[in-house]
Amino acid sequence: MTQNQTSLNLLGIDYAEQLTTAILVLDAQLHVRYFNTASCALLSIGEKRLVNQYFPALFQFSDLNVSHLLSTLKTKQGFGVSDVHCVMPDGRHVLVDVTATWLETDEPSLLIELRQVDQQRKISMESLQQHQHLAARELIRGLAHEIKNPLGGLRGAAQLLEESLTEEQREYTSLIIAQADRLRNLVDRLLGPYKPPQRQLCNLHQIIERVSQLAQIDNPNEVSFSRDYDPSIPDFLLDPELIEQALLNIVRNAQQVLVTGGDIVLQSRILHQHTIHGRRHRLVATVKVIDNGPGIPAEIKDTLFYPMVSGKPGGTGLGLSISQTLIHQHGGWIDCESWPGRTEFTLYLPISTKGD
Repeated sequence: MTQNQTSLNLLGIDYAEQLTTAILVLDAQLHVRYFNTASCALLSIGEKRLVNQYFPALFQFSDLNVSHLLSTLKTKQGFGVSDVHCVMPDGRHVLVDVTATWLETDEPSLLIELRQVDQQRKISMESLQQHQHLAARELIRGLAHEIKNPLGGLRGAAQLLEESLTEEQREYTSLIIAQADRLRNLVDRLLGPYKPPQRQLCNLHQIIERVSQLAQIDNPNEVSFSRDYDPSIPDFLLDPELIEQALLNIVRNAQQVLVTGGDIVLQSRILHQHTIHGRRHRLVATVKVIDNGPGIPAEIKDTLFYPMVSGKPGGTGLGLSISQTLIHQHGGWIDCESWPGRTEFTLYLPISTKGD
């Protein structure tokens, strides 16, 4: 360590250096006065840059409320917060548990411990969300079928009644029939895709390009599109129509959020030895849809892929639910990270070919 080591003699420097969790000491202005090696690794910042840095400025974004840190300095009462979402300077999304403790030294100081927990939590959260998504889909399908049967009877009765009515009275039966058709279409959308994927060897980037072209044809807010592709992704088995539909739903959502214009980045990458739904895959392709909009409201983040959940006025909340189902059919998963000014939807697709 450097000159700031002397500020933490009471902890025992050697012990702190052996910890795998990030340990930092902040002064009353929340500037870093001490840090261990694990802090540099977690934050991806070198020792020289980390000394005297303003702690909140170490992150592109963080759920941690600065007022809580200042309150601890004032009241001398520490706190702990779980599952704090942080975006590091290099763009990594990290989930950490944060503990803040007041230190009794010559000057008011805070001991901060950052324990990275994202890998374990992400696996358990993915499993939980998968089960909840499947349960919600089955519930919706059951309700949809129960609605569809009497709806057909209502429509048929209105058609029969229409034959014996005057022209003026038929306006009412026409209204009944039109509304029954509207509800039937909604139910059909709730039921979602019913055919199994028709897989064939496809180039993922050709599908993304097609989605980009479709989105730019209908682009009233003049959103700009850019691409960042990984050319190493091989052709693999996909249903191009279903993947196109899933991706287009997400891109359309991003366009609608960018009401005053903005940017959408379509990015592809390849992952090695990645786990989806508890199963490890040798190769996984990812497609990110990144926008610089206002972000997703906190109250719907955990239920974003549920049917009928929408952050848009008048939205049906079916697009993302259908997209998740379509990617599920390919053994994949859609994840979302969002904070004000940036939202990332990531599609994970296991790469399989005829030779596998």
